[in-house]
Amino acid sequence: MILEKHIQNLAKEGKLTTVHKTISKNLEIAGVLKSLEPEPVLFESVKEVDFRVAGNLFCTKGQIADYFGIKTPEIIPTLTASIENRSPPDVVEKAACQEVVVNGVDLDKYPILLHNVIDGGPYISSGVVVSADSEYGQNLDFHRAMQISKEKMVTRVVRGRDFHKFLERNGEVDVAYCIGNTAEVLVAGATSVKTGVNELEIANALKPIKVVKAKTVDLMIPADCEFVFEGRVVLEEKHDEGPFIDLTETVDVVRQEPIFEVKKITHRKTAIWQGLLPGRSEHKVLMGMPREPTVFRSVKEKGVKVLDVNITPGGSSWLHIAIQVRKEHEDDGLKAIEGAFEGHRSAKHVWVYDEDIDIYNEEEREWAMATRFQGDVDLLIKDPEPGSSLDPSAEPGTKMTTKIGFDCTKALDTKGKSFDKADFPEVDLKKFLGE
Repeated sequence: MILEKHIQNLAKEGKLTTVHKTISKNLEIAGVLKSLEPEPVLFESVKEVDFRVAGNLFCTKGQIADYFGIKTPEIIPTLTASIENRSPPDVVEKAACQEVVVNGVDLDKYPILLHNVIDGGPYISSGVVVSADSEYGQNLDFHRAMQISKEKMVTRVVRGRDFHKFLERNGEVDVAYCIGNTAEVLVAGATSVKTGVNELEIANALKPIKVVKAKTVDLMIPADCEFVFEGRVVLEEKHDEGPFIDLTETVDVVRQEPIFEVKKITHRKTAIWQGLLPGRSEHKVLMGMPREPTVFRSVKEKGVKVLDVNITPGGSSWLHIAIQVRKEHEDDGLKAIEGAFEGHRSAKHVWVYDEDIDIYNEEEREWAMATRFQGDVDLLIKDPEPGSSLDPSAEPGTKMTTKIGFDCTKALDTKGKSFDKADFPEVDLKKFLGE
């Protein structure tokens, strides 16, 4: 779907705030998005440029579920099915994202947002990047990019990711930064799958999409995105990148990262720029939620009856995992912990709960830990191993961290004790409080 159409649907449903007054792309748009989060916002008049900006579009699981026409508990099965049943998108000759082909490159003409006073510069934070390798084919991923001139940006390339592998193998890689995507492309771009899987096929399985060949690079790109920045990233051409507010809401360090030279820009005639606040709820949901099916599958492969997975907002939607299981064996909790760490290697702490605990309710989760957990038998402490580069407490450079799991499930053999909450009577309040 074209993002502008989704925004129009939100407006019809009364779920969109429209800002008509002129606003700056430097700090002001970010400030409004933060203040109204998680409410979707459309900015009609941006002071420095001729394009509109929208943000807070997919801040919650509920917003994403609504987009797909499903209930929130159906998200994991839906994502799992799309990963397992990938399908190639239809290829088209003409595409919305290429309605306008710009002659010359001047990045100052686009609403690349300055989100925070500490940022190293204006950033593309919502860009889904298409790249390719002669052996592995295409890859889709998120890579932030900071503007450093009218034609160049510097892009953060996380070591170990497919894009970094492509760069190391080839020295330079053609890319297309696609900005302004709906949930199927955003979620697919954030999934964790093996190298060689084309995530655009996952997107198409979620909701049918079309792809088109880029104008100057040999890549197939989402046909309905709003903007496309085509160009090349060269591994050995480096520039300072950062500071930047990361997923953990802390300030990421300045690094030497590869330069992205923008060579061609295309966009829709009425294109809307997609803003995404770094470190806030939309960033967290789009990063963490697509990992949940991977964790679900990994726990299931351990022989555990897993019911749900929540990569929690309190853990920056990246470092903490809550798992709901139907316990059938005494060691199911510990097996689930091991499976979770294997399914999401950036995780730092994992909790496992019974099916009567709402893993989206912090009070219920704390109650289960208080009443069902014993540190000497239910605690798993792993030897230090690489974790997440986003964890500021991990060892600098190596990412080494201590990972801990908490089995908060009740014992199958209760030995006469009760681990269940007592039920209170249910009454019809209208009978007693009504007129």
